[in-house]
Amino acid sequence: MGRDGTGRADRLATLRTEVWRLERGGARAEDAGGLSLPLGATALDTHLPDGGLPLACLHEIEGALAERDDGVATGFCLALLARLTAHLAAARPRGAVLCPVLWVTPWRDLHAPGLAASGFDPGRLLLVRAGGTAEVLWAMEEGLRCPDLLAVVGEVEALDRTAGRRLQLAAEAGGVTAFALHRRLRPQRGAAAPSAATTRWRIGPETTCRPGRGIGPARWRAELMRCRGAAPGQWLLEWNDATGGFALAAPLRDGTVAPPPLRRRAG
Repeated sequence: MGRDGTGRADRLATLRTEVWRLERGGARAEDAGGLSLPLGATALDTHLPDGGLPLACLHEIEGALAERDDGVATGFCLALLARLTAHLAAARPRGAVLCPVLWVTPWRDLHAPGLAASGFDPGRLLLVRAGGTAEVLWAMEEGLRCPDLLAVVGEVEALDRTAGRRLQLAAEAGGVTAFALHRRLRPQRGAAAPSAATTRWRIGPETTCRPGRGIGPARWRAELMRCRGAAPGQWLLEWNDATGGFALAAPLRDGTVAPPPLRRRAG
């Protein structure tokens, strides 16, 4: 890119920062760690708008195989929270207290040791037990109005466009990032419902067993179904403990990553 192109890119970044500040009543974009969260995988970050996952907005995360993928989708969400926590901690002055994460759920299966294994400190979690989806959405919206929170996560079975729009507006107004984590008790049928979220992800499981090396890092088949300002895409991602971020996963040498070919039935 030439000098003129670089200048235009710099001016565009400055304008985006100013718009972010004006929309939040004069707040500084630095207070939210910038406009986006770099995830660590270059191919993914360059695909996303502004070089990473947009902040202060709503993201939807669902499993590729309905109820069988609850743990996979939750693990991906926890990895995003771990990355967000580390990113904002690095941007804060030394000794500053980092805001907690509000997690709203009607279930009782959130496992604290599993949070730590995913790189997220359970001590930063505020857990709210809700009576159902309606209470989850109410608690999420209230939490998004609190600037003292790092993020808000809500476990829901479904999220219609009206509810999603309310959460999106609350996240934008409060400067807090929201994650709607889908927990379905039955497989979804038909096309996905329209979404008001900035991004929508579908996360599938991927093997991490390596011959002679045991179990490797957490892996996901991540499908970006919708993204405001970017096209859909798919990546094979894994969590990198050394960098505290995502990386593109290389196929296993024995070919176990590739699914077996479909065979037609005789007759």
